[in-house]
Amino acid sequence: MEKTVIVTGASSGIGYAIAHELSKNYQVIATYNNGKEKIEKIKEEIKKKYDKDIDIFKLDLKNEEDIETFVKEVINKYNHIDCLVNNAGIAIDKPLLEKTKSEFLEVMDTNLIGPFLLTKLVSKEMIKQGSGKIVNIASTNGIDTLYPESCDYDASKAGVISLTHNFAKELSPIINVNAIAPGWIDTPMNSDLDEYFKEEEKKKIFLNRFGKPEEVAFLVEFLLSDKANYINNEVIRIDGGM
Repeated sequence: MEKTVIVTGASSGIGYAIAHELSKNYQVIATYNNGKEKIEKIKEEIKKKYDKDIDIFKLDLKNEEDIETFVKEVINKYNHIDCLVNNAGIAIDKPLLEKTKSEFLEVMDTNLIGPFLLTKLVSKEMIKQGSGKIVNIASTNGIDTLYPESCDYDASKAGVISLTHNFAKELSPIINVNAIAPGWIDTPMNSDLDEYFKEEEKKKIFLNRFGKPEEVAFLVEFLLSDKANYINNEVIRIDGGM
């Protein structure tokens, strides 16, 4: 039986790369909130390249009922969930002192509360099955890379790291839970950054470049594989030596 994997936020960037990479060996269940045309294009690309069909669902991680309905639909269709990749995330960058409560909460709901609710529901199904793997996409921003204009994003990713440790303890030894903390990655989220700023940031990276989404996807694939069965409760940086 082919293993299933849920990849949230698969319509662009890191999620797009993860969906592509995992579709080689998994039944991918890809979610999006915005960008229906993009996700449908990905579905076509994967069908053409690998002769595989990915399943796509619209999912608003800020809506608890939406999450509950989504998990029920996946279970009804596939009867099992083997892996979960919590990738979806947003950033609302603006001067720290100008941030509003509603903006802060929107980031936290999408990046932290949503993954908590989804992981809780999915892990219950994995426990019934007797196995499962979960990978959370955090960020070096949640560890030690601080940008005041991204304080809400930073806080949400620090929270994701905390969730990783707590879920790993709660779900062991049945389910492996790990996190990946990317540094600067070339994604649409970073495409509007000032070029001078990006060049200055590259100087802080030992490899003198931003990472590629595919490089994160390769690490996700490894952590979900049997080769990583003894890796649990870890936060792995992938930042070029920042």
